[in-house]
Amino acid sequence: MPEQLPTSLLMFIASRAAISRVLEAVHAAGHDDVTVSQARLLMGIDPGGTRLSVLADRAQVAKQTATALVDKLERAGYVERVRDPADGRARLVRLTGRADALVPVARAEEARIEQEWAAHLGPRRTARLREALELLREVTDPYR
Repeated sequence: MPEQLPTSLLMFIASRAAISRVLEAVHAAGHDDVTVSQARLLMGIDPGGTRLSVLADRAQVAKQTATALVDKLERAGYVERVRDPADGRARLVRLTGRADALVPVARAEEARIEQEWAAHLGPRRTARLREALELLREVTDPYR
């Protein structure tokens, strides 16, 4: 009998599939210059902006890598660096209008994925899965 995959790997496989589909939709909408690494960084930006060190941590990359990714995103017009109103010495990375245009595309694809998964699992399993993941978030998400 084949060995069971760890739950964390099963979650990663589903997450990777969803991220790939969202990125494909973004590319199809004309933003084919966004890479997977850049998308992971963009997903971590709060509405008012986020410090680079926090983005690096959220994307699980070195600060130098996050800096290089932000530099490329800034040159492409997706983000801007602005002063942090809470600390004038610090800078925040904030989405621009060009990046804001990606959000509805990504959200629409996320909704399609959720519908497909719910159709596959059924309403009861979908609700149980969501409940379990929300409970896991309590012990796995330092930003909740």
